[in-house]
Amino acid sequence: LGRVTLIAGKNGVGKTTLLDAIRVYASRGNVDAISNILRAREELVVIVGEEPNHGTTIPDFQALIYGRTPSPDFPIAIGPISAEKQLRIIVQPDPRRMGMFEGPPFIDDILIKTEFLDKAHEDLFSDSFMRSRRTRLHESQFHPEIKCEVLGPGVIDNPAMAKFWDGVALTDYEDQAVQALRLIYGDEIDRLAFVGLETSYKRRAIVKMRSQKTPIPLRTLGDGALRIFGVALALANSRDGFLLLDEAENGIHHSIQRAYWRMVLETAQKYNVQVLATTHSFDCVRGFAHAVEDSAIKGVFFRLQKHDGTMYAVEYPDESLIIAADDGTEVR
Repeated sequence: LGRVTLIAGKNGVGKTTLLDAIRVYASRGNVDAISNILRAREELVVIVGEEPNHGTTIPDFQALIYGRTPSPDFPIAIGPISAEKQLRIIVQPDPRRMGMFEGPPFIDDILIKTEFLDKAHEDLFSDSFMRSRRTRLHESQFHPEIKCEVLGPGVIDNPAMAKFWDGVALTDYEDQAVQALRLIYGDEIDRLAFVGLETSYKRRAIVKMRSQKTPIPLRTLGDGALRIFGVALALANSRDGFLLLDEAENGIHHSIQRAYWRMVLETAQKYNVQVLATTHSFDCVRGFAHAVEDSAIKGVFFRLQKHDGTMYAVEYPDESLIIAADDGTEVR
C-alpha cells in the first residue's frame, strides 16, 4: 500500500467493505465500531419487549460478513500477513446463557469475541449487547487502537465539520484547511470561522470572500467546497492514523482532481496519515495518477474485481497507471 492508496472497481465488488474491514482493524475489534458499521448497513434484529408490538433494534453481529458465520473454527482474520498482527473475530453462543430460555436464542445469547493471535488475548471477549459496558477488558494495553477517521460518500455534515474544526482551531492546520478551499476559489477566499451555539455543535461555517461585503455560509459555495474542506480537516484530525475516503471524487470537478490529490498526498505525508480511498470516476483515477507523477510521495492504485467467485486486487504500477490514464484505458 502507499501513503495514499486509491481503490476502484465495479459496484458491489466490495470497495466499501474493504474500508469497513480497515475500520474494524484500526479499532482493534471495538464492539462500538462494529455496531456503527452494522447500523449504517441497517443490519439489525428486533428484540421483542414484554408488551406486544414493542421492542428495540440492535446490531445483528452474525451479519458482519455476508455468507459467513465467524466461529471458533472459522474466524474472520483482518490485518497483515504476519499472523501475530492479525485481528480475529468470532461469533459464538454464550455458554453461560445456553439453555436458559426456550426457543431461538436472543442476540444477547451471542458472544462476539475479538482477539489478536497471542496468548495475552485468549480469554478476552466482549458481549455483543454490551449491557454492562465491559469493553474488551483493557485489551488496548496490548494493541492500542489506531486513530481512524471516515469521510464519505456524502458531503460532511455540520456537526462533524465543527468537531474537526475544533481539533485544528488556532493552529497551522487551520490555515492549511482554509488553503484547500483556495484550490477552487483562489485568492477570493479570505478567512473562515464557525458561528452558532458552542456547546451543542449546532454551528455552521461562514466564509469571508474578498468580493463580498459580508460573510456567506460555506454551504453556499457548493458540494465541491464542502468536500475539499472536509477532506483537509479530516487529514489534519487523522495525524498518525488512517483516513478512509469513500467515493473520494464526489463533488470534485475534473479540472481540479490533480491539485486535489496532490494536496491529499502532501498533507498525508506531512501528518503521517495513511489514506485509503475508493472511487468510481475515471477523472479521479487520472487526476490521482498525475498527482503521484508530480510527487515523490508513494501513491498506489488497485482495481478490485471478481472472477469465478474469487476476489482479486489488480495493481497498476506508476508508469502503467499514467499510460492507462492518458490513453483512456478502463481502469475502474
